[in-house]
Amino acid sequence: MSLRTVRAHFDGQHIRLDEPCDLQPDTQLLVTVLPEQKSDEDREPWLLLSSKGLENAYGEDELEYSLDLIKEPNPEYERR
Repeated sequence: MSLRTVRAHFDGQHIRLDEPCDLQPDTQLLVTVLPEQKSDEDREPWLLLSSKGLENAYGEDELEYSLDLIKEPNPEYERR
């Protein structure tokens, strides 16, 4: 079996896989415990700081670059 990452969660008693994964008995696993995600309240100052950084990087008279200036588009880029 090739190396693979599978999302999972702990329900208070067992580790539950969040997606189907065929495992044979005695398959060795590595479990990484992720830190608890901070609330949006904790993220707000960081978002403000990064926003201010972008404001400082681009001036009021910054040129707008149109899509027709792209010489080689990235085929893996998904437009939103």
